[in-house]
Amino acid sequence: MKKVFFLLACMLLLLPGGVQAKDYINGIDPNYPPFAYVDEKTGQPAGFDVDSLNWIAKKQGFKVTHKPMAWDGIIPALNAREIDLICSGMSITRERAKVVQFSNPYWDVFRVFVTKEDSQLTVEKILTTKVNLGVQRGTSEALALKKEQEQKKYPFVLRYYDSAPLAIADLLNGRIDAAFMDELPADDAISKGRKVKKIGTHGDPDKFGVAMRKYDNDLRKLIDDGYKQLMQDPYWKELQKKYMNK
Repeated sequence: MKKVFFLLACMLLLLPGGVQAKDYINGIDPNYPPFAYVDEKTGQPAGFDVDSLNWIAKKQGFKVTHKPMAWDGIIPALNAREIDLICSGMSITRERAKVVQFSNPYWDVFRVFVTKEDSQLTVEKILTTKVNLGVQRGTSEALALKKEQEQKKYPFVLRYYDSAPLAIADLLNGRIDAAFMDELPADDAISKGRKVKKIGTHGDPDKFGVAMRKYDNDLRKLIDDGYKQLMQDPYWKELQKKYMNK
C-alpha cells in the first residue's frame, strides 16, 4: 500500500499543475502601463505581461508571483536570485544579453518623443536645441539616446525619472520640455486624458523578450513554448484588445 501511495505522489509531481508545481518570481516595473503596473484599485500587479505570464504559467504547470521593483536594479536582482525572470516590457539588447538570456521576442514597439498638446516642438528641434528631455533611467531608450547624444553632440539636457508616467507628470508641470519613451506607455497616458501628444518616432523599434539567468534553460523552454501556445490562442487577441485597443 505504501508503494502505491509513493507512485501516485510521484505521478502528481510530474503532472502540470501537480501539488509541487515549481514556483517562480517575476520582477516587474510597477509603473509601466500597459505592460506591467500595480493596479490603483486592487493594489495588485496587472498589465499585458502579467496576464500573459499568468496564462502561460497555468498552461505550463508552474506558479508565478509578480514582484514590483525598481527598474534600474532589476537585472542585478535577477542574477542575485531575488527573482527568477523579468517579464515586463524589457527590450532585448546586446548589452543585456551579455549577462542574461532572453526568450524569443514577443512584441515590437517604437520609441517616440512626447510633448504637451500645445507645444510647437518638433523632433528636429529637440535634437538641435538645448531642451530639457525626460527619459526613464535604466531603460534601453535612455542608454541608446545618451550614446547617440555623445556621438552626434546633441545639445539637449537629459533628465532621468523612475518611470515614464513620472516623466509625463513633469512634462505637464513644465519642468521638462519633452520626454522620450516607448510608444505604448505614451498611448496609455493619452488614453487616460493626459494632455500630451506624440510628435514622432526615433530610432529602431525595440523587441521585447523575457529575461532569465543564463543557465535557466528549462525555464527558457517553458516560456518559449508558453508564448507559442498563447499566440495561437484567442486569448492573445483578447489581451491586445484589453490593453492596447487592437
